[in-house]
Amino acid sequence: MKLKDKIVVVTGGSGLLGSAFLKQLRMDGAIAINADLNAENDLSAFEYKIDITKEDSIHSFIKAVTDKFGRIDGWINNAYPRTKDWGTALELEPSSSWKENIDMHLHGYMQCSRIICEHMKTKGKGSLINLSSIYGFQGPDFTVYEGTTIKNPFAYAAIKGGVLNFSRYLASYYGPFNVRVNCISPGGIFDNQNEIFVKNYSAKTPMKRMGMPDDIAPSVSFLISDDSKYITGHNLVIDGGWSIV
Repeated sequence: MKLKDKIVVVTGGSGLLGSAFLKQLRMDGAIAINADLNAENDLSAFEYKIDITKEDSIHSFIKAVTDKFGRIDGWINNAYPRTKDWGTALELEPSSSWKENIDMHLHGYMQCSRIICEHMKTKGKGSLINLSSIYGFQGPDFTVYEGTTIKNPFAYAAIKGGVLNFSRYLASYYGPFNVRVNCISPGGIFDNQNEIFVKNYSAKTPMKRMGMPDDIAPSVSFLISDDSKYITGHNLVIDGGWSIV
């Protein structure tokens, strides 16, 4: 129960990773709130709608949560907004899609981060986690997509790389106020992808498998908890060894 009575928000909590994060946080004693575009405005059920692309929505969400619970101790930026043509090949995707994806995802994370860090600053403590990716700090291996129709979205590298270094900036900026900011960079997560892709990816990973949501979730509790009270500006890579070979 290392998170007993902590108020923790997970954006995109209805998704694959987000739902695993909520489950883990609650197991560890937190009051964990699903902040999702498709959530109901029902804090008695620990969920509330948010659109991270709209600043007013973020402010309204935080007001609703703090009015009920008094504060927010932890925040995980995990939402994954994207355009309908996400995954179009580099040479075919219009520049308008690139701009829209950057605006929704990276700008959305920036807005949430700035607003919640200011809230935590007034409380004198807090922990923010941003979800980055192995492709936020290294180039993709395109051979794992051979024999499939899967495309690695080129905006993803810019977004997740931006999230990673922006988090370091935040950690430095808010460190004097006891507000910690860290990143988690998962490797590929199994989500019933094409069998060829799963085989290709697993073969290149030292642990010979893709990650599962419950491989990532415990790290969220750790970085929110006081067990990590002197850790900030860190990028925790959870990839089965993918990035070391």
